[in-house]
Amino acid sequence: MLFSFRKKKDDFSYLPSSDKSLSDLAQDRFDIPSLSHTLSGKLFLREELPLKSHQLETLQQEQFIQTIPSITTNPNHCRRCGNTQTSLFGEIPCARCNSTHIYCRNCIEMGRVLQCEELYYWTGPKPTYSIPNEICAWEGKLTGAQQLAADRICQTIDQAKEELLCWAVCGAGKTEMLFPAITKAIIAGKRICLATPRADVVRELFPRFQQAFPHITITALYGGAEKRDAPSQLTLATTHQLIRFADAFDVMIIDEIDAFPYHADPLLPYVTKRAATKQAAFIYLTATPRKELKLRSDNGKLPTVFVPIRYHGQPLPEPQFIISLNLKNTLENYGLPKTFWNWYHNRTQANRQLLIFVPTVDHSNQLSQTLQKQLPGQNIAAVHADDSEREEKIQQFRNKQLFILFSTTILERGVTFPSVDVVVLDAGHDVFDQAALVQIAGRAGRSADDPTGDVIFIHDGKTNAMIDAKRMISQMNQKARKL
Repeated sequence: MLFSFRKKKDDFSYLPSSDKSLSDLAQDRFDIPSLSHTLSGKLFLREELPLKSHQLETLQQEQFIQTIPSITTNPNHCRRCGNTQTSLFGEIPCARCNSTHIYCRNCIEMGRVLQCEELYYWTGPKPTYSIPNEICAWEGKLTGAQQLAADRICQTIDQAKEELLCWAVCGAGKTEMLFPAITKAIIAGKRICLATPRADVVRELFPRFQQAFPHITITALYGGAEKRDAPSQLTLATTHQLIRFADAFDVMIIDEIDAFPYHADPLLPYVTKRAATKQAAFIYLTATPRKELKLRSDNGKLPTVFVPIRYHGQPLPEPQFIISLNLKNTLENYGLPKTFWNWYHNRTQANRQLLIFVPTVDHSNQLSQTLQKQLPGQNIAAVHADDSEREEKIQQFRNKQLFILFSTTILERGVTFPSVDVVVLDAGHDVFDQAALVQIAGRAGRSADDPTGDVIFIHDGKTNAMIDAKRMISQMNQKARKL
């Protein structure tokens, strides 16, 4: 049975059946293959449809496009995002109907859905794809542990309704492990989605997939992406973007399945499952599975493959705990503790860039300014989720135009920098749970040219999250030594 995702009821019976056969009228008037690539597997508002009124009318008459009520009532239910929370519905006057209608506030960023509007859904033929002679151009070689995982992923996508947890440490090379299975799925004519909760992960993966699959059209969907509707066999998307999809993907890969907000918002697993076909295979990727996934794995109810070693064969850097008794007071005054400076001036590789994680946006902005004054010769910046220049700053750090980068947990995962030391200021803060700390530690030692790197947790009292994170990293290193 597929992962239940917080046990939200998965009822997709409101979706019309699709794959209607072609009529002579439809073939004469429309480029059906092109329309199926553009429209299949998506839920559209009227203004999003690239069709004129007479075209839409004809396609509806031929039952190639059918409609779904956008919001049903008693109780309220948004059919686009699955929202049923009363507090996330509002009312607004409607100019078309001259009356007041309910709208969904939960998915308003995707375009407002009013009760009087309908969602349009393609029920014509499914798209087919031309297969190029060369599919995957990646010329690297998988390690033994990677190959084992890659083989299991390939086996899973061959089976209907199968699922697999790939539990792989940070820096194991999960992306490359996917290449054989994605190649196999493309040859089989399957439609593939790699979904992840974080936009930064999509931005990181997109150029890597374009390089690995240069002859395959790939779409990257995330908030602020310039190109949204290019028809493609392979889609990279944030899980929020799957609100637009239904019965679309034959292979659903969920990267960083434990990441916020996916694990905290039951609607995201709901729309992710709806975006997949009924026969789809599900692949879950993570270094830090949450309790429910672990339990299913431990009980033998979720097939699991472990990759406890990094691609370069070196162990994960284990965090050092450094106590600073006046830490809270120092940070409240936007200062850096003496313990930080003691470590900074004595670190073994002074040329490594420095990635500093802090609990809040305010700390990120203020402490970066403080450190810039104290280290005027270094280029220092700060990033957070709402930073409009985040992409540029991350790229500058990757290009070594910045030496020190402050960040909230937004960069805890999904980004790779070749040679960094990592510091967590106030590692005992509630925002740093076990998963976040393991992921943060995983930013160090990513490159075969510099496989170590310091990981420093500065705290004013150890927390269970800190202890559990260090224990998990140590256990993975022990498993790796046994390979």
